[in-house]
Amino acid sequence: MDIVLLVKAAIMGIVEGLTEFLPISSTGHLILAGALLGFDDEKAKVFDIAIQTGAILAVVIVYWARLRDTVQGLASQPRAQRFTLNVLIGFLPAVVLGLLLGKAITAHLFTPVVVASTFILGGFVILWAEKRPQSEARIQNVDSMTALDAFKVGLVQCLAMVPGTSRSGATIIGGMLLGLSRRAATDFSFFLAIPTLIGAGAYSLYKQRALLSLADLPLFGVGLLFSFLSAWVCVRWLLRYIANHSFVPFAWYRIVFGLVVLGTAWSGTVRWAA
Repeated sequence: MDIVLLVKAAIMGIVEGLTEFLPISSTGHLILAGALLGFDDEKAKVFDIAIQTGAILAVVIVYWARLRDTVQGLASQPRAQRFTLNVLIGFLPAVVLGLLLGKAITAHLFTPVVVASTFILGGFVILWAEKRPQSEARIQNVDSMTALDAFKVGLVQCLAMVPGTSRSGATIIGGMLLGLSRRAATDFSFFLAIPTLIGAGAYSLYKQRALLSLADLPLFGVGLLFSFLSAWVCVRWLLRYIANHSFVPFAWYRIVFGLVVLGTAWSGTVRWAA
């Protein structure tokens, strides 16, 4: 296996892990990083989706106690049953719309300019959402969510099918606008990521299995490892951060970064690949 290719895989894994659970779009950053590294062919697109599983493993470890108690209580505890049902309800819209629109979106919207534009738009949405007083939140934890709340957050998550929007950003900020506290929205975003990203990764690998071979195992293994390690650090940091901080810095990061990408693309300073 080419060492340079493994280094690229490690870089992409780090980018995935650091950005998957922040409201700044992991897909957008992977598209831009892939364009810069020349790691953007059809196999690379499968790689980008597959390594999300490494990031999800970090969530499973951080929330292990809650997930274990939920599984153990499924047969008899209403709290565990309601929580599991809400996650499945929130997951459903992504399944339906992903199957209907995923191919068209991948073919036409996975470009650096689209990513940069949605970076900027998403940044302004976050600034708008953060103007709402947190005292107005009617849901302080995920156990207070109804099935309708979960479905609404699931619908908002579908906005992240447009690259650059951010799945975490859509679910967290969307959840806050729907009445969830910042912590409740963040927790539910993490839990919703488990079936969503594992499902997307498995489906992508199955569809594109003809592109892959056993020789690709080191490439995917490196990406998964670095995705897991960086996501584990990021998730633990984010849960501490939201206790006393807003998402406003991420909004300004999105806006500035998006403007830089658009500016370099239009000026020709950076030749972003399509």
